[in-house]
Amino acid sequence: MNKTQVFVYGTLKPGECNYLRYCQGAVLQAQPAIAYGQLFQLPMGYPAMITGEGIVQGAILSFSNPSILTVLDQLEDYHPHRPPEQNEYQRQLIQTYTLEHQPLQQVWAYLMTIESLQRFPGVMLIPNGCWSPV
Repeated sequence: MNKTQVFVYGTLKPGECNYLRYCQGAVLQAQPAIAYGQLFQLPMGYPAMITGEGIVQGAILSFSNPSILTVLDQLEDYHPHRPPEQNEYQRQLIQTYTLEHQPLQQVWAYLMTIESLQRFPGVMLIPNGCWSPV
């Protein structure tokens, strides 16, 4: 069976508000994982990940229905046919790893560009790469 897999690090993590709203009942498996990047707290109360050298902690969610990407694209304000600078996040394939840094697979993730991140005043780096609601 083909699975659609997404690395989540914020409100879509198991137990968080958007997991309950968008993923509950649709997830086949949730696996703790890390990815390389930097995590920031946005003033709106949710995080953004950018590419980088740090470690971002999250989970890989596996879905049987690929249409979940359409749902998550709307949530993350990503439209594949719109110029990238008009999207809040970009959906891209990233490499993921176990918590012990062993390679897993490439999965979808929603990342922000540094240019998009700079549009928000009061952005704060999350040094440990693990977001939790304030």
